[in-house]
Amino acid sequence: MSAEVSDPSEVSEHITVEAEPPEIYQAVSDLHRMVRWSPECFAVWVWRRRRGMPHRFVGFNRRGPFVWFTTCRVVTAEPNHEFAFDVTTFGLPVSRWGYRMAKAAAGTDVTEYWRDRRGRGALLLGRVFTGRVAYDRPAANREGMRTTLARLKQELEQTKPSP
Repeated sequence: MSAEVSDPSEVSEHITVEAEPPEIYQAVSDLHRMVRWSPECFAVWVWRRRRGMPHRFVGFNRRGPFVWFTTCRVVTAEPNHEFAFDVTTFGLPVSRWGYRMAKAAAGTDVTEYWRDRRGRGALLLGRVFTGRVAYDRPAANREGMRTTLARLKQELEQTKPSP
């Protein structure tokens, strides 16, 4: 697993999974599966669909004693290439989360990324709902991405039939 740093407002992590891009895309775009991989997300409620793809959903998150929810909107749904969604809280922009897939010799390179879109209001709400982690969200998200990607890899590689 490797980290990528493009600018301070975006954090990403990368892993190679022994699976094809369509399988990866299907997994990351099935939002209910995220609760098995993410160290913070414990529930997802999909409330609007567009052409079979979730369009809007609510994510329920927990970190220690802090619990919060976010409203999310799918903004990129390019099968086998990228899946991304924008996150808001109480109408304020928070972030963009996404997954990029690229065919690799040993399967698929998967990059999970987070782009900070918080203004002053969202930063204050983040402090109230998530505690101190709001001030060091890039580091907390990098740690969470490593866990998420490792769990994604483990789940998809374990379901492979034996040769």
